[in-house]
Amino acid sequence: MTKKDALQQIDDAERRAAKYQPVARTLRELYGDLRWTPSQPPMDELISCILSQSTSDTNRDRGFAALKKRYPSWEAVVSAPEAELVETIRSAGLANQKAPRIQEALRYVYDERGEYAIDFLQDIPIDEAKAWLTRMKGIGPKTAAIVLCFAFGLPAFPVDTHVDRVSKRLGFIPQKLSVNKAHDVMEAIVPPEDYYAFHIYLIRHGRDTCNARSPQCGRCPLTAHCDHYRREYGEPDGR
Repeated sequence: MTKKDALQQIDDAERRAAKYQPVARTLRELYGDLRWTPSQPPMDELISCILSQSTSDTNRDRGFAALKKRYPSWEAVVSAPEAELVETIRSAGLANQKAPRIQEALRYVYDERGEYAIDFLQDIPIDEAKAWLTRMKGIGPKTAAIVLCFAFGLPAFPVDTHVDRVSKRLGFIPQKLSVNKAHDVMEAIVPPEDYYAFHIYLIRHGRDTCNARSPQCGRCPLTAHCDHYRREYGEPDGR
């Protein structure tokens, strides 16, 4: 989807897009300059992302650590009895769903590539890479974007719970826009070279200030650009 097509999905697109520069500048000043560095190997990122679905980062990390400790290779994970894998990753939550999902993903990778490796994704067009990943059962736009952005530094913008909430409150995307469509809109608004940093900024701001239940508007530096603040307190949008 082109940038123009993505922005045509939303109302008032020009005003929404104009928020990016002042918001990004403020968040950069608040949280510091960020540069992409790979956090873990691509296959680890993929499986870790599956474990992260509908759970906390702490639970994901516990489940992933247990999986890596018990199994010496991805082949061993695929060959493991499903019930055993369920028990191994139980701390990650929803283990009955995630265990077969992990094994299916690993089988898909091996059947397609002849090895447990996805490094080739960095050498093909980004749309093809997204399509290849989302053909796996249980892998949607968010997981695909996380793998491509975090493992390879590619221009994919993940929209998770924090990003979706903060983006809607600020007014980058409409309140009723689906998360799947939000990926395309945010990729149209944010410059590709800033995807990684701006994703992290929104997550940190969502955790530190723009909380789910009680946003701390009184100490937020983004109120001049925030649609939520304007609705709640009647202040004009400062762009």
